[in-house]
Amino acid sequence: MATSSSKKSTRTCDDSNCPYHGTLSIRGRALEGTVISAKMDKTVVVRRDYLNYVPKFKRYERRRSHIPAHNPPCINVKEGNPVKIAECHPISKTVSFVVVEKLGER
Repeated sequence: MATSSSKKSTRTCDDSNCPYHGTLSIRGRALEGTVISAKMDKTVVVRRDYLNYVPKFKRYERRRSHIPAHNPPCINVKEGNPVKIAECHPISKTVSFVVVEKLGER
């Protein structure tokens, strides 16, 4: 099931890969990011911005990564929504994360 800090969705779904209504177990990392693409069926691409320290110059550089994540029908996030994603077992070749919570609107 989902982590204790996540809010359970009020909508129901019959998706087996839903952390709330299906059998998908959550383990590993939990990250936050913004949805930049929701064009695939039940999959979104989440952009995560972070800082990387460069010891040679004693400074930080901004980096970003794109993480494909499963989007359960009961959560159903759109482009531009800030979300929390959590690691799960591989759902497909590229998807190993699932959206567990829609954060406040930015």
